[in-house]
Amino acid sequence: MHYLDLGIVELHEALVSKKTTPLELAREALKRAKADKTNSFEKILEKEAIEEATALVEPEKDNLLWGLPYVAKDNFSTKGIETTASSNVLKGYVPLFDATVIAKLKDRKCVLIAKASMDELAMGGTGTTSHLGPTYNPYDPSHERMIGGSSSGSAASLAAGIGSFSLGSDTGDSVRKPAAYGGLVGVKPTWGRISRYGLFPFAPSLDHVGYFTREVKGAAVLFSALAGRDEKDATSSSLPIDDCLVDIDRGIAGLRVAYFKEIVDSLPSKTLKDKFFASLDRLSKRGAMVEEVEFGLDLLRAVYPAYMVISCAEATSNDANLDGIKFGPHYEGKNYEETIKKARTNGFSELIKRRFVIGSYCLMRENQEELFLRAQRLRRLIVDRLNEIYGSHDIVYLPAAPGVAPRFDASSDRLSSSYLIDDNHLALGNFAGLPSISLPLAFEDGLPLGVNAMGRAHEEKTLFRFAYEVEKVTGLAGVSAINKKEGLL
Repeated sequence: MHYLDLGIVELHEALVSKKTTPLELAREALKRAKADKTNSFEKILEKEAIEEATALVEPEKDNLLWGLPYVAKDNFSTKGIETTASSNVLKGYVPLFDATVIAKLKDRKCVLIAKASMDELAMGGTGTTSHLGPTYNPYDPSHERMIGGSSSGSAASLAAGIGSFSLGSDTGDSVRKPAAYGGLVGVKPTWGRISRYGLFPFAPSLDHVGYFTREVKGAAVLFSALAGRDEKDATSSSLPIDDCLVDIDRGIAGLRVAYFKEIVDSLPSKTLKDKFFASLDRLSKRGAMVEEVEFGLDLLRAVYPAYMVISCAEATSNDANLDGIKFGPHYEGKNYEETIKKARTNGFSELIKRRFVIGSYCLMRENQEELFLRAQRLRRLIVDRLNEIYGSHDIVYLPAAPGVAPRFDASSDRLSSSYLIDDNHLALGNFAGLPSISLPLAFEDGLPLGVNAMGRAHEEKTLFRFAYEVEKVTGLAGVSAINKKEGLL
């Protein structure tokens, strides 16, 4: 095993004791990136990474992220580095500034080794709509299974052992679902906890900066490093930031944990259901107070359609500037309307066009009351129900997906309870802006099964403490496609 495969805290200790160096880590990460078969990257930054790593000589003992190589999703603005959000409409766009999270990681002396591919403009959940083609799950060498999206390249690259962590964005489940399919820890903090300045917007009322690690302690370190008020983002929170490593091993005695009956009952995978209940039993023995709760089937079935209406409407508005004039390749036309039509016709995939049509239709004056405003009222009812549950519970704990990563050619009944509920319930955390973390539970036929925990707003410290206990129950800290573990369940 290479030092690169260690968790963030362990790797920091190796760097401080000079058992390895940032340059050695960068070279190993770049070697793996260039040999990668998952189609995870928009651009590998070999020259820049080597230069940055070479300049890091004396370890910073109090900086747990010093010298660590990482990958960033290609919808984070990176100064002087082409940033396309995996869309032809942004081909050739080179930002003049860094996103706040990129700037923070530069200050922490992290080394960016690559920009990761993604579902185009962060829309979609399959990792198949990048202009460079689909991203593959590294646990399946046959390339028949997806890693999920939209943060597909960030998830697949880390699951393949490339880098120490990776950045993603999460609007419905775009970090947490790929984390489940890739055996990773995927974090979406409270809305506004991490600045979104420099993140290309999809649906701002739902968008969160998120990230992937291979262990919970590393996820806690990253949260403390990335969170905080940013004057460039008016929606960022000004609340003080906890050191989430402190008391992370305090245990979970007395924590009140809910799981939703409707979601667990509709799971198609018996293995997942058995492993999930086995984990609940072990968590109960460690002091958690576990209770089955009925959320309301009608509300759960409304999550996906409400999400589609709201997200498509916001995306239609946010991406109106991708017109071949302000951004994107320019096409000559008789007038500006023809220029815009050519740019958007040639620049967007069919999925993006479809979502813009949905969004525009929902925002038409004659449709707003029936579609857009109705979806917003549904969102309010769903959030009210969540707040009611959190009045008597600390954590909501559920399977993160219906099973293992699906095949690319798999068909699903999009009106079934399994799809509407099991496949889309993670959007609850985006509707309410709540902190949420996915992590590996077990394996089925060599493929990861994931669980998700969601806490109250701004209570990330409690959430990490619970997740750390789940990690001890599963025994899957530090797992990857090149470092497979049996687990304890």
